Amino acid sequence: MQLRIGNGYDIHRLVSGRPLILGGIRLEHPLGLDGHSDADVLVHALMDALLGALSLGDIGQHFPPDDPQWKGADSLVLLEHVMALVRERGWIVVNVDTVVIAERPKLKPHIAAMRRSIASRMGLDPDQVGVKATTNEQLGPEGREEGISCHAVALLQRP
Repeated sequence: MQLRIGNGYDIHRLVSGRPLILGGIRLEHPLGLDGHSDADVLVHALMDALLGALSLGDIGQHFPPDDPQWKGADSLVLLEHVMALVRERGWIVVNVDTVVIAERPKLKPHIAAMRRSIASRMGLDPDQVGVKATTNEQLGPEGREEGISCHAVALLQRP
């Protein structure tokens, strides 16, 4: 049995006029995340962790921000593409874990839905998907509510 671990990180600026989407769930908030796609930092960090585990680069390499086909893209659809790469190479996901850093909105009421949303697109059980949320205690860009970031890890196994 072989194991691989990867980590991912993403941060996006909060701006007006955009929806706030985290873990594939649209949240009610006056600001949304700015980016070429839907800017879902949780899913972006997760994709980078999966790609990193297999030394396949990062999401910018696979879904370039200057490529018009990815403008406004649903990050869960991009995650399905990354999962296809994982499977094509003979790997399975053992589990993933993430932590979202945001002052507001409070994410606790949405975590179960995020886990289900991500698990469904990855072909996993929700108990294989960890989603946690924390604040930055009003420090840094997250603490000043200028942006939201996420850290992710993924454990892969080749049976």
